[in-house]
Amino acid sequence: MSETLMILPARNSSAIRLVRVPDDFEQHELYRHVTGLIAQVEEENPDYDWDDIAPLLEDHGFEAVDFILGPALD
Repeated sequence: MSETLMILPARNSSAIRLVRVPDDFEQHELYRHVTGLIAQVEEENPDYDWDDIAPLLEDHGFEAVDFILGPALD
């Protein structure tokens, strides 16, 4: 499994997610791919939440990672 991680930022800090990226993605294609998956969920359900996105990401090889949000650096 890849050690590349992607932060999915959110305005609300409790909605921030961290996912482990599958090995077969390059950085430039990764961002577009995840954006497309999220857009697909949003088109089907404008009131989507993480529970709608997570299974689709998992189907594409992404793995949600638990994390603790630390203090802001700025």
